[in-house]
Amino acid sequence: MSVGVGVGVGVGVGDPSLGPRLRWADTARHRPVRSASLAGRSEIRTGARAARTAAARVGSRFSRASSELILIVTVLLWSGSYTATRYAVTHGFEPLAYSAVRFFIGAVVFVVVVLVREGSIRIERRDILYLIPAALIGVVLNQVTFTYSISYATAATVALIFGTLPIFTSVLTRMLGWEQLTRRHWIATGVSFGGVALVALGVGGQLSADLGGVLLAIAASASFAAFSVFAGRLMQRHSAYRVSAVVVLAGAIPLLLIASPQIARLDWAGLDPLAWAAFAYIVFMFITTTYLWFVALERVGASHGTLWANLQPFIGALLAVVILSEGLGLFQILGGVVIAISILLSRARRQPVAAPLE
Repeated sequence: MSVGVGVGVGVGVGDPSLGPRLRWADTARHRPVRSASLAGRSEIRTGARAARTAAARVGSRFSRASSELILIVTVLLWSGSYTATRYAVTHGFEPLAYSAVRFFIGAVVFVVVVLVREGSIRIERRDILYLIPAALIGVVLNQVTFTYSISYATAATVALIFGTLPIFTSVLTRMLGWEQLTRRHWIATGVSFGGVALVALGVGGQLSADLGGVLLAIAASASFAAFSVFAGRLMQRHSAYRVSAVVVLAGAIPLLLIASPQIARLDWAGLDPLAWAAFAYIVFMFITTTYLWFVALERVGASHGTLWANLQPFIGALLAVVILSEGLGLFQILGGVVIAISILLSRARRQPVAAPLE
């Protein structure tokens, strides 16, 4: 043992009066170091918290921006459906064959996705009360009226009339006793139908093919409102993906039966390549937008999503004018503006009515 170590040990242990003073001196000598260390750790923790907060803000802004982008892409894809359908049914596709086959393909894809995600597409027996109208009215009747409306009237006209969808949805929920509508909303309903009248007047003002297409488009908008309302009730108990799979499948089967004569006589091999491209676009749009829409709604909520969805008819009309070189008369343009005003009026808060899902 060295001298230095021996002295230190001897003094510290052998002289009780010196030991505490040495220990105190040692503590005093190292206290500033410990204080500096604690202060450094505190600064590091503060800096880390600030970094996490900044990262969270950036992440939130990025998520919000990506959600808005998803909504924009979804609405643009939706808006193109009027033009694509119009081209397909006027270049070889029979209306019901076109609709039934693409719905069946979509139903198969949805069922596979749900089985992978959730393991089952089963719903409860009491849900049949909402499944039947969602499938028969929201899918079968909607597709029959939509495809024939766009066969008889221009895509731009049908797109504008679909601006009445929020109005029909609200009126239906009121008729079912699920919502209380304000006076402002009833005014918006009247204004909306005034806009539809202007659109109808713009296509000739007589019972022609175009006017028949207008009437079918009104029925298509109303029937899709039924899909939204009844499917929405099912989504209170099941995931949006499961509801989409079940409702589309339940509607695609009778739609296939109704369309079977057209499917049998259609010359599939002789269809125009661009008509096939339009059909492929519709299938892609149908599957993709269903997924993107629900992803966006989970992030931003239904109210914000609906604001974007309300643009769909007007963008659809614009695309039809640009791509198909369709014309819009003054009355049709005014009708579209009036329908847009009715949508703004209908944004007033409505009073929900509790309705048990039994």
